[in-house]
Amino acid sequence: MSGTTTAAVRWRRRAAGAGANRWVVLVVLCVSLLLVAVDATVLHVAVPAVTEDLRPGAIELLWIVDTYPLVCASLLILFGTLGDRVGRRRVLLLGYALFGVASALAAFAGSAEVLVLARALLGVGGAMIMPATLSILRQVFPDRRERALAIGIWSAVAAVGAAVGPLLGGFLLEHFWWGSVFLVNIPLMLVSLPVGRLLLPESKGTGEGPWDVVGALTAAAGLFGAVLGVKRLGSGELGPLTLVPLAVGALLIVLFVRRQRRRAHPLVDLRMFARPAFGTAVGCIVLAMLALVGLELIAAQYLQLVLDLSPLETGLRLLPLTFAAMAAGLAGARLLRRFGPRRMVCAGFCLTAAAVVTLTAMGGADNPALLLVGFLLLGFGLETTLFGAYESMLSEAPPEQAGGAAAIGETSYQLGAGIGIALLGSVMNAAYAPGLSSVPGVPAAASAAAGNSLGEAYEVAGRLGGPAGEVLRQTARDCFVHGLHVTLMVSAGLLLLGAVMALRLPRVMQCEAPVVRLPAPREVGQPRVSA
Repeated sequence: MSGTTTAAVRWRRRAAGAGANRWVVLVVLCVSLLLVAVDATVLHVAVPAVTEDLRPGAIELLWIVDTYPLVCASLLILFGTLGDRVGRRRVLLLGYALFGVASALAAFAGSAEVLVLARALLGVGGAMIMPATLSILRQVFPDRRERALAIGIWSAVAAVGAAVGPLLGGFLLEHFWWGSVFLVNIPLMLVSLPVGRLLLPESKGTGEGPWDVVGALTAAAGLFGAVLGVKRLGSGELGPLTLVPLAVGALLIVLFVRRQRRRAHPLVDLRMFARPAFGTAVGCIVLAMLALVGLELIAAQYLQLVLDLSPLETGLRLLPLTFAAMAAGLAGARLLRRFGPRRMVCAGFCLTAAAVVTLTAMGGADNPALLLVGFLLLGFGLETTLFGAYESMLSEAPPEQAGGAAAIGETSYQLGAGIGIALLGSVMNAAYAPGLSSVPGVPAAASAAAGNSLGEAYEVAGRLGGPAGEVLRQTARDCFVHGLHVTLMVSAGLLLLGAVMALRLPRVMQCEAPVVRLPAPREVGQPRVSA
């Protein structure tokens, strides 16, 4: 009898993440997330070195950069729901192993084709890791108040990873070859794999009915086409190679939704979207990322091309945004308990919109104080919004659907980012180009070429030289600043739309005592399934 009781207590602690171990588990999960977040941005600064060494063509270079986020976004639902079936810990550990192997392959790639393949495998590993971290966190922290604190730490680590990527890449490139930006992953994975196997608890859903393989592949193919099309739209491409993947992807996603509604045991329970808190939280994530990512891209261009700052100086100017996001993540649990999801997310959107409007005061001259205030407000407001939305979405989902819910959240994040680049990039181009259609003293062909981008305008101005080149350069700068202001106002409008949407979230944070169900007596003594 005592043996059965002891085993039951052990099982209960393992299932609920009781005791201090759950905070150790959080550390392991945060290390996983940090690696994935860093790898999403670390290659950006290494592109010139990769180009010089491997001599990729324009299409190959595009795939080297985009394959990782494209594959990762496409497979999130597949691996998130697979973890619900076979075990989230198992999928996470397999993701660790694949991420380490793919990092070694990328570090020593001798051709562009091998590097593209390695980046694709990194994307597969990232898709296995990302939803598993959130779904295990949902399982380990059954108490919502503690889970809110854990999600705050988790989101702060994500903000750190995104900012550390370019800085780490720049440091490594100054001392080593470009492959070192991938090689740094391997020691961390070698530590994370045994530590994760030893400390992470296994969890899975109810496992009713067969896993919908056809549905999983349909979702993956549909998301691949949709994300690819959106990314190409963001690059200004409107040809068949953009519209066909976009149309096919949208069609497959519609077919996936219809299939899930017909099945008795769906891959993703779409009834979760009928819950106002869940559907609203997903919409808030999309809108927040839609407003932010395109804005960050344009802000980086402004700092480098208008203010003439170096890449390192640009990264340092953007650091306040990251520090503010970290602070918001760490304070998020306290804010959520005090104000509730509705007021917290709504206030986050409004604060971010205020920051964006403040930044419309940016002009052709450097104003460090304005940028500091604007980026601090932007980082704190946006992270407050994302924290409240993620916490509401994950808490609203049933525990057995945690992997699918986490995958939906991460997919929304990726789609919002891609759509934001396409939409705000199009707004920027529409506001920038007309002012360069006819520049006095500048040939029509040169004016037309300058209308493509500010960087190209500088190249054309350099070739022209003399007074005409100077006039073209100054006009392009003024048009870019005007386009930036228009884009900021559109972004502010989207953020205010998100604030209105957030009014559908619950007013108070419901904190129910976690219920731990013990298994039947015949299952009590069974050992944990190893990965």
